[in-house]
Amino acid sequence: MSTPKQDTPKLSGLDYLTKILQAPVYEAAVVTPLDALSKLSTRFNNSILLKREDKQPVFSFKLRGAYNKIAQLNAEQLACGVVTASAGNHAQGVALSAKKRNIIATIVMPRTTPDIKVESVRLLGGNVLLHGSSFDEANAHAKQLSTENGMVFIPPFDDEEVIAGQGTLAMELLQQRQDIDKVFVPVGGGGLIAGVAVYLKMVRPDIKIIGVESEDSACLCAALEAGEPVDLDRVGLFADGVAVKRIGIETFRVAQQYVDDMITVSSDEICAAVKDIFEDTRAIAEPSGALALAGLKKYSVQHQLENENLVTILSGANLNFHGLRYISESCELSEQREGILAVTIPEEKGSFRRFCQLIGGRAITEFNYRFSCRRQANIFVGLRLANGETELHSMIDGLGEQGYLAQDLSANEVAKLHVRYMVGGRPQEPLNERLFSFEFPESPGALTNFLATFGENWNITLFHYRNHGAAFGRVLAGFELEDAQYDEFITHLDQLGYQYNDESNNPVFTTFLTH
Repeated sequence: MSTPKQDTPKLSGLDYLTKILQAPVYEAAVVTPLDALSKLSTRFNNSILLKREDKQPVFSFKLRGAYNKIAQLNAEQLACGVVTASAGNHAQGVALSAKKRNIIATIVMPRTTPDIKVESVRLLGGNVLLHGSSFDEANAHAKQLSTENGMVFIPPFDDEEVIAGQGTLAMELLQQRQDIDKVFVPVGGGGLIAGVAVYLKMVRPDIKIIGVESEDSACLCAALEAGEPVDLDRVGLFADGVAVKRIGIETFRVAQQYVDDMITVSSDEICAAVKDIFEDTRAIAEPSGALALAGLKKYSVQHQLENENLVTILSGANLNFHGLRYISESCELSEQREGILAVTIPEEKGSFRRFCQLIGGRAITEFNYRFSCRRQANIFVGLRLANGETELHSMIDGLGEQGYLAQDLSANEVAKLHVRYMVGGRPQEPLNERLFSFEFPESPGALTNFLATFGENWNITLFHYRNHGAAFGRVLAGFELEDAQYDEFITHLDQLGYQYNDESNNPVFTTFLTH
């Protein structure tokens, strides 16, 4: 009669502590700085410290766990090579670790992985295979390759040696600073928070561990609620480094035991945290890298934290440069430093100027308008705010008292992602219209001054302005002009001294904007 197979005993906290202390990660990784975020600390009345894992050779913490796992393999296993799946950061960690050990590494990456991460893995010597549209599809394929080809699979998070490797970050942290009240840790598959939490709770159980997840990939929160790992219906890809559909079995077990609290944040809140890190350190974090700071800020406000020592982890900085465009626009809305309004105004000469006078000296970040009919006009306007939502609501009430109907679109995702770029189209009736582009020195009140210089002699039929933060403001404007008025209009422009171009024959205008 055969003996029933016994489950492998789970590691205790003491077992993990021993593994972390013995992990040889510094054969590949480095001790990263713990920087003070002085501006943010003053703003939140707490001492906020940033653990700079962007300073690792692969610009993320993932090198710690990957190298520790590979360092435990025997000669026979090393000879077979290794395979893994990753959205990018773990891939680079495995590639560099394999290079250090002179072995072959095959990396399966989702097709959605940012180019910068794919190219970085290739430069480190990894054999990249793009497969699937999500981490989970890539992960399943990597495991299949491991079975078929005999390569050792290096898990990105759900593995004891990987967890122990990530835990070395917490060991460093306590060596750098002892008077810590709370540590905020980003959560994807759970390897980092498991390693950090078990080490800190074994050595300093008084320190609170707060996990931070993106709202659209909160797999640990879902597992904690269900009491076991569960699949999310879908995951968002903005913070691709934490876009995991299901928390690991072992990472969940450890997190459930040692993590004190959880919080989720939106994409806009993550974008604001990217900006905060840049303003304090001049470092540019990837979205998942700034995730924990976004959680720290939100948690501090919700729990009214004051005079505490708070640590957050910048987990990675592998960002595609073009992603900064979205981040830059979203962070202002998240911090309520910008408001977006739809305003209905009378369709008559001087309406733009009177509207600008009504909103006072506030900086206009965006102004979109297209002539539709002779009765009224709808404009799309962005405004810089000093006092957030309170100021915005006060402004809406003030506009209403003057007969200008205004709607707040600041939280409208369709408005933010699409409509702000689509205001325009063709007028409902024929116009004798000319299109001009302008440049003028950017300064407070510059747009109001621009509109005032035109007086009320010509009807504006199209208007688009965005404050790009550059030294010059740029405006695209249409004017209703009879042919006999054209020379007079040009003479007026020349006298004003603005740099301008007649765009009336621009194919974009003739194709998309004219009747």
